[in-house]
Amino acid sequence: MSSAPEHVDAVVVGSGFGASVSAYRLAEAGRSVVVLERGRSYPPGSFARNPYEMSHAFWEPKDELFGLFDIRSFRKIEAIVSSGLGGGSLIYANVLLRKDERWFVHDSPLPGGGYEHWPIGREDLDRHYDSVEAMMTPTPNPYPDLPKSKALRESAEALGLQVLAPPLAVSFAPRPGAAAQPKQLIEEPAYGNIHGATRLTCRLCGECDIGCNEGSKNTLDHNYLSAAAFHGADIRTLAEVVGVTPLDGGGYEVRYLQYGTEAEPDGKRRREPVTITCDQLYLGAGTFGTTALLLRNRVGLPALGQALGSRFSGNGDLLTFCFNAKTTSEQGQTRIIDPAYGPVITTAIRKPDGMDEEGAGRGYYVQEAGFPEFTNWLIETAQVTSSIQRAAAVVKQMIAYRLGNRNESTISAEVAKLVGQGRLASSSLPLLGMGRDTPDGRITLKDGEVDVEWTAATSAAYFESMRETMRGITESLGGTYRDNPLWWTKRVVTVHPLGGSPMGRHVHEGVVDSWNESFGHPDLYVVDGAAVPGPVGPNPSLTIAAMADRAVERALEKPRRKRRTAARAVPAPSPEVAVDEPVAGRGMEFTEKMKGYVALDETDPKAGWDLGRQLTQRFMFKLTITAPDVERFVAGDDHTATAEGYVDCDLLGGQLPVVRGWANLFVEAEQADTMEMRYRLWFHDRSGAPLTMYGYKVVRDDPGFDVWSDTSTLYITIMKGHIPPGENGADDAPGEVIGAGILRILAADFARQLTTFKGSGEGPLASIARFGVFFTKSVKDAYLKPAPERPAAAGTAAPPSGEEAPK
Repeated sequence: MSSAPEHVDAVVVGSGFGASVSAYRLAEAGRSVVVLERGRSYPPGSFARNPYEMSHAFWEPKDELFGLFDIRSFRKIEAIVSSGLGGGSLIYANVLLRKDERWFVHDSPLPGGGYEHWPIGREDLDRHYDSVEAMMTPTPNPYPDLPKSKALRESAEALGLQVLAPPLAVSFAPRPGAAAQPKQLIEEPAYGNIHGATRLTCRLCGECDIGCNEGSKNTLDHNYLSAAAFHGADIRTLAEVVGVTPLDGGGYEVRYLQYGTEAEPDGKRRREPVTITCDQLYLGAGTFGTTALLLRNRVGLPALGQALGSRFSGNGDLLTFCFNAKTTSEQGQTRIIDPAYGPVITTAIRKPDGMDEEGAGRGYYVQEAGFPEFTNWLIETAQVTSSIQRAAAVVKQMIAYRLGNRNESTISAEVAKLVGQGRLASSSLPLLGMGRDTPDGRITLKDGEVDVEWTAATSAAYFESMRETMRGITESLGGTYRDNPLWWTKRVVTVHPLGGSPMGRHVHEGVVDSWNESFGHPDLYVVDGAAVPGPVGPNPSLTIAAMADRAVERALEKPRRKRRTAARAVPAPSPEVAVDEPVAGRGMEFTEKMKGYVALDETDPKAGWDLGRQLTQRFMFKLTITAPDVERFVAGDDHTATAEGYVDCDLLGGQLPVVRGWANLFVEAEQADTMEMRYRLWFHDRSGAPLTMYGYKVVRDDPGFDVWSDTSTLYITIMKGHIPPGENGADDAPGEVIGAGILRILAADFARQLTTFKGSGEGPLASIARFGVFFTKSVKDAYLKPAPERPAAAGTAAPPSGEEAPK
């Protein structure tokens, strides 16, 4: 008998801003807390720097990559997020700005219908902003004379724009209040450091976005997570959550994969399934991670509502470039901006919103986006033409020395020319914009993977205004403006994906309420960027953290749930179903593919198909139907064959293998003159919950030519659990129906199906022919019934049985 799973007061999924704040507040209050982070920990000095390390610094477990950067590409937008202990703080640019008070909009119309609405305001968050800032200790850049800082400040002043030095979560000094000085030991706080590693103050190397190897960034592992661990939180890395199921009586069962720290001899890491239960569940796996987890577990969480996936926004992110800045002197000399010197972002320009000034449009911020020092080398060597020219000039000079018989053993000047002066990198500046774009995107699942439906078209005026401001900044610096090449196809790159599980006033508008708690599933909280109902405007990290701080404070005020010892929702084991003993003989198989639409919370297949089609909720299966012994298959009344293969439904989590299946072809139905072709498939959704698909085709001679429509249309229901077949495959004891729809065979798929017939055993062709005779006779019996016999004429005897009447 297996032991009950571990039980705790709270499980926190993820370790980004919302998750880390939640873990700390809960642990500080004395709650038992387990943090599950899919990535690994990154102490100072462990971030990738050389090409070999960088090639392994990406996240894609199916390809055995367990690194830091999770790069996503969708139809109209790219995204960069992270995977590691500390979440997005490991690669963000340290900016902690509060959301502008007037940018908490209410009932702001969206182009495609609906509204952007924030159920909370600045007054609800200010106290929590204070709390987060006290822990993160942000401070403005203490080096105002950095060339890039001066350049952006002077540009803003020339254009009459508001400019500020935003608070940065970076340790410039060894302790708060001390003078800034690079590479000094940082004093350890009372709660210690989870890594037990030395941290040094910022050395201005511009490596914030690829992981700080000095430990200078005040990332979440150095504060909130260290403090949570100090108060007893159990922090587990390489633990990816895959399933969530409500428990009977309250609480949740959480299933996760525990990845191994090293590859096994076969080159793959182990993946150990683990189950834990909790009274409260806090989802902080990031916009993509949290929303995908909920989408893949909709069967077990049916009350999430239709708002799941909605209100996606890239926080208005846009990247452009200023190249070859020049001074204002008559000679127009190269202006040294040196973007690699200093933290990635030190300065921000604010453009007002229509909520600030009438007619101003949607507001935004523009910040300089520095880059690591080594990038300068990449930029310089990437200039192929100039590099070749420099090399050619050096070679020419060396040949001249040799041919002239001149002894010139010191060639330092020539090598210096070969290196180049680095003017392009030193005089260029990436510009990062962010603000109030239109939050009308949608996160869905496609082929089991996250997909985003989003377009820049509905934010065209916003992006054009931002580009004009960036162009003005570039011109004021005497540089050449360039769009990000992706913009040529109206694509953007976001590092601030938001929405997908938004906050709302009711279940039709949001997934969670104004306290971040699920409308339909008590004690389930979304505490990351997924809960944000629209763009934050400035860098969103501080707002996400403050929202989480507020949510947990409220959750701690609720009466504590009495701990249960046997409240676990244990799925019933799959029932035992007799299996016919294999008989040596002639077997036959073919492959069948059917496609259609389904909807959850529908029990009528036609209604499910209508709604599923409107919502583009597809369902398909590809099955190999096998009759191991054709003679027994034909002779039996149930005509049972086995079905193996997979179902594919993004609503249920993507492609899911069939663990057991039956097909009963041409069996008598209850209605007179009607036969059915019945299909029953057992499978599990992505959360591991057992499901059954039951479907039937109605074979009956109705008016008109309906042979094709009858034999190619399958009416299906989806039920919880693994429901065994009744007599002749009938649905005698249906389970709880959670969805319904209709599938059809497309003509092209049917043509391919005809090529998949295979025979086995002795006489394989004969077994196919035997099945063909059975199929043909069944169709003939259903649709080509003999005409009723006419009464014999008086004095004429009826023909003997089995003989044909005269014509």
